[in-house]
Amino acid sequence: MTQVTSGNLVFHRLLALVLTGIIAGLGAMLLALLLHAIQHLAFGYSMDEVVGTESFLQGVTDASAQRRFAVIVGAGLVAGCGWWLLARFGKPRVSISAVVKDPGKTMPFFTTLIHALLQIITVALGSPLGREVAPREVGALTAGVVARRLGLSLEDSRILLACGAGAGLAAVYNVPLAGAVFTLEVLLVSFRWESALAAMLTSAIAAWVATFGLGNESQYHFAAGEVTHSLVWWALIAGPILGAAAWVFRKLTTGVRRQVKTNWQMPVYSLLAFTLLAGLSLFFPQLPGNGKGPMQLALNGSLDLWLAAILLVLKLVVILAVLRAGAEGGLLTPGLTVGALLSILLFTAWQTVMPGGDGSSYALVGGASFLAASMQMPFTAVVLIMEFTHMDHDYFVPVMLCVCGSYFTCKALEINGTNG
Repeated sequence: MTQVTSGNLVFHRLLALVLTGIIAGLGAMLLALLLHAIQHLAFGYSMDEVVGTESFLQGVTDASAQRRFAVIVGAGLVAGCGWWLLARFGKPRVSISAVVKDPGKTMPFFTTLIHALLQIITVALGSPLGREVAPREVGALTAGVVARRLGLSLEDSRILLACGAGAGLAAVYNVPLAGAVFTLEVLLVSFRWESALAAMLTSAIAAWVATFGLGNESQYHFAAGEVTHSLVWWALIAGPILGAAAWVFRKLTTGVRRQVKTNWQMPVYSLLAFTLLAGLSLFFPQLPGNGKGPMQLALNGSLDLWLAAILLVLKLVVILAVLRAGAEGGLLTPGLTVGALLSILLFTAWQTVMPGGDGSSYALVGGASFLAASMQMPFTAVVLIMEFTHMDHDYFVPVMLCVCGSYFTCKALEINGTNG
């Protein structure tokens, strides 16, 4: 390890941040390209381009019933056997939060890398979980290597590890500001200017590097409608309802994850869970994948009340089933989608009281609010939805009002549940 003196400390810190941003961007780009390649190959669409204009939802919908069923069942075999074998023969996994809390710990290189690859492969094959954890893990993993190579202090290493994880998020979704805010709000739990500048630099570099392979597209297409008084009043009233729902969602997902046992049950339960998903996908092709498809349908105003209600229930069922089976993945996009689907139901009821606005606007506001509460990151959720959709400035008022209501309600319920 190189001993850093006071004379070159600033240079080493800056070099570490730049290297981390570049490597995290490259890692996220390669993981995303791998995901697209597997999706296209497995479901047989857009075979001549890795990043094409045809969506995953369209590819799944156009695939034959036999192919769709076989691919998703195959995802269950990969998930169950992969994570069972990794738990049995790999080194114990160290989470991002653990190394940020204690930079003296080291994320095992091959265990972490395989864990990330399994997430990308299973999400590409139809897992209903998110893909954002994998690039965060790779970003934190490489940041740890850079910190050790440059001989950074434990505090500098802690900041760099968090920045690497945030940069991975920024790169995979092309959300540089949200990646920086996530680093500060969720990982470092600090808004000191040194940390803020470090997070901004790494996330900006990573997001820019990733565009060389992924392009500069936003994640969702949203045609802004008029922000009506009805939407603002709905945001005030729906916020606590969405917060209570997010609290239930957090309890359910945490509860099923605690029941996972790393033994023979993982392959068996995983095969059963993904077979359930495969069977349901024959009737509802919107269910496979992390939820980006139905979220876009909600933003397009293409979901009626009954389809939104059915997808909401089934989406929750398959998410909980694969989590109970031991599959790994994020809950960012799934949470956003669940919130949007629930908001369509609330919007329909609200229109009988105070008509005005369009369902897509309510889905946008409600999805962000549910995400803020379910992942306990209100600032990140607001910035994420802004960068995801390039929403109009007028939407900040209902989004922020709804996010505050949902977050504080969920937080209060968790505190009461803990004290009770």
